[in-house]
Amino acid sequence: MKHPDRVGTYVKSVPYGDEAYRAYIPKSLPPSPPLDIGALYPLIDRANIALGRLDGISRILPDTSLFLYMYIRKEAVLSSQIEGTQSSQGRFRNEVQRLDRSAG
Repeated sequence: MKHPDRVGTYVKSVPYGDEAYRAYIPKSLPPSPPLDIGALYPLIDRANIALGRLDGISRILPDTSLFLYMYIRKEAVLSSQIEGTQSSQGRFRNEVQRLDRSAG
């Protein structure tokens, strides 16, 4: 760690009953030495440009909810694959249609 004095500390609590716990106490702000964020400016600029592109695309779409839904579905499939359930877009679509039929 570059500046170990910047992070807080864990303190052991006075037990309540028979259960003790540790609490994290962060250092006060502003940090000492001050943060050097100069290296972050190029990354912040790239993020702002990407947000501007996304905003531009969202203005020309007829229905932004469809655009967002596409990414929500993609994230759901990726999450299920990480969790080991091995879903797919087709399987997800079938399940959504089944739920829509049962709700309607």
